[in-house]
Amino acid sequence: MENDFENEVAEQAPSKKDKIEVEGVVVEPLPNAMFRVELENKHEILAHISGRMRKFFIKILPGDKVTVELSPYDLTRGRITYRKP
Repeated sequence: MENDFENEVAEQAPSKKDKIEVEGVVVEPLPNAMFRVELENKHEILAHISGRMRKFFIKILPGDKVTVELSPYDLTRGRITYRKP
């Protein structure tokens, strides 16, 4: 019984493949490790730093090219997952 419930929950949970990855440029830093990022399609979103970038003290400055993960549920917010050299 319990195993069937766990399988149902796992099937309903959003997975990493549901994320949308886009490239962008950091326009402005905001408080609390948030950034305004302009995407390739000229839309601006709010994005925060991923935990791994925070863990390894990767600094992000205005003008940096970054990869952003967007959720299909809210396309105005994202997570910065990679800073391009």
